[in-house]
Amino acid sequence: MVYSLLLKKRIQSYDITIFQTPKFGEKKGYHEVYRCMIKGQSHQHVMEKVFQTFNVADTMPSDYEARYLSTGDIVLIDEGKKGQFYYKLKPEGWKRINRIHVR
Repeated sequence: MVYSLLLKKRIQSYDITIFQTPKFGEKKGYHEVYRCMIKGQSHQHVMEKVFQTFNVADTMPSDYEARYLSTGDIVLIDEGKKGQFYYKLKPEGWKRINRIHVR
């Protein structure tokens, strides 16, 4: 019991920014469309929550004005001094990418 509690990651807040292109399917021209804090145990957990939140009309924040998340969209997780981590939504799920893809 104690061992399993030690392995459990604690929940923390992650600063996330969503980037989209002006039109669905474009490969260039990404710009920031929304920024917020999301709580999670890991990047994977946060990415699942981001997808669930921004793909269901009833769960989207009232100030979110961009389109639903879709293939090709990029999410930045900014951990301050720990670094910035970019994830792109691919048909098989979220894949980590280099910063160079965001312009």
